[in-house]
Amino acid sequence: METTELISITQFCTNYNVPVSFINALQEYELIEITISESDNYLQTNQLNDVEKMMRLHYDLDINFEGIDAIYNLLKQVESLQSEITTLRNKLNFYEKL
Repeated sequence: METTELISITQFCTNYNVPVSFINALQEYELIEITISESDNYLQTNQLNDVEKMMRLHYDLDINFEGIDAIYNLLKQVESLQSEITTLRNKLNFYEKL
């Protein structure tokens, strides 16, 4: 993995004005993955959108980490079902054209 795909957790927390303990708590609930390299911890850049959403849920809506975990598991299920529906619609459209 290249370092361009990573952002330092300390830099992220400084820019977003959140404590490092928030990121550590997200990792404890297995909502994000932290990469450890050369005595510093990093987030993958493809996780930034999810972390920002979790920050809004926690700080703006005052949802605890258990709630965030439940919400994200449900969102993953919804995305999976939407993908399956799209695939099935495409197959149905193919067979209707025959």
